[in-house]
Amino acid sequence: MSKNVAAKLRTGITPKQFIDGMTKNQDTFKGWYDAFTWQNAEDEEFYESLNNRDDLRCLIIAADWCGDVVRNIPVVFRLMEKAGIPTEVFIMEEHLDFMDQFLTRGGRSVPVVIIGDTGGYVLAQWGPRPAAVQAHMNAFKLENPDREASDYQEKIQIVRQKMIQEYGEGTGYQAVITAELRDLLAGV
Repeated sequence: MSKNVAAKLRTGITPKQFIDGMTKNQDTFKGWYDAFTWQNAEDEEFYESLNNRDDLRCLIIAADWCGDVVRNIPVVFRLMEKAGIPTEVFIMEEHLDFMDQFLTRGGRSVPVVIIGDTGGYVLAQWGPRPAAVQAHMNAFKLENPDREASDYQEKIQIVRQKMIQEYGEGTGYQAVITAELRDLLAGV
């Protein structure tokens, strides 16, 4: 059964309202947003071509305290701007019912980027982070299912460092997100 988010359409906040309302990490978020550049003309042309479609909507579940939101959503905002896809944001803590429809391995992980049509049918979903970065967390969760284990916090810090290394120092990871979302959008 496909998911439908029609009840959420036009009930979120705009990307600008999200940024303006950030109480944490606003400067870092804006920094990644400002640092975005197109890595190749083909990607830019693809996103530009989506302006010919008026049937797509983007809904993002996010929280300003989350490092993955701060790093990844500026890229998504830029891509949706270029594509002309109406985008709205839902603060996770204010929309737990919505969040719980899009769990990652049974947990509440943000961001979640949902591409739907005007009727609210979910066509694609991305997040909470690029696949190569997420692979580290997936492996960790399989190897460490007990969150109460005495060494869990120590081990999760190690995997978080691996994830930061996977993102890399500069904006190269932004091209990865651009490609992953392009692949999703090409199929809708």
